Amino acid sequence: MIIDFHVHCFNPKIADRAIGVLADRCGIDPYTRGLIEQTEKRFDEWGIDKGVILPIATKPTQQIVLNDWAAAQNHGRFYSFGSVHPDAEDLCEELDRIRALGLYGVKLHPDYQGFMVDDSRMDAVYDEIEKRDLPVIFHAGWDCYSPDLIHVTPERSVKMLARHPNLKVIFAHLGANDMWQEVYDKLAGIGGEVYFDTAFTAKCPDELMEKIIKKHGADRILFASDCPWNSSLEIKNKILRLSLTDDEREKIFSSNALGILGEKN
Repeated sequence: MIIDFHVHCFNPKIADRAIGVLADRCGIDPYTRGLIEQTEKRFDEWGIDKGVILPIATKPTQQIVLNDWAAAQNHGRFYSFGSVHPDAEDLCEELDRIRALGLYGVKLHPDYQGFMVDDSRMDAVYDEIEKRDLPVIFHAGWDCYSPDLIHVTPERSVKMLARHPNLKVIFAHLGANDMWQEVYDKLAGIGGEVYFDTAFTAKCPDELMEKIIKKHGADRILFASDCPWNSSLEIKNKILRLSLTDDEREKIFSSNALGILGEKN
């Protein structure tokens, strides 16, 4: 089984517009226009069994509608995370709703939501997520939305984790997009339930990616693409050509994900 742990789909009412704005801003030709059925078709072409949908609440007022839509997709081929906005007055209530809806975790995107990962004001948010035993996934590293201010660097991540050692965390983009040497030097191998996903890592040199995986441990790496911004097939082939054992690949492709999702293979 192969599970893509980092997939973006949208409500059909906004999908084409949202993808268009992001594609223009980042200069990327997307593989889908953000619809579930288009993603399923790509998965069929690429040999991907399941995906994890990661919505992002860019405004406090988006939480309820966004999470309701995510819950409606949370079946069959897709697992869905929810999202909360750090500035929402009803953040705790919405975290309770995320659990009640059966969503599998929380997606936070500091660039779009306006915080640094180690901001002290975020400590209460992380505490509330941890209380509910929910994993949290962060966009990490460079992002075209905020190219001159990186909100999640390896150094900042280490500081945050020191204050929240029991938080179950996933840092997308192999720890920090386009900061992979610093990930290897400062973040890889850190203790606790800290995972990296492989989303949008086509540019990461194979040798360095392999070193990060070996140092951090294949049991804490999640296969992911960032579809529609990268091809699941491209990242799958990248994992297959690295010098990994069959057991390590199996962990990366599915069993680590199933463990986080509380599912059995």
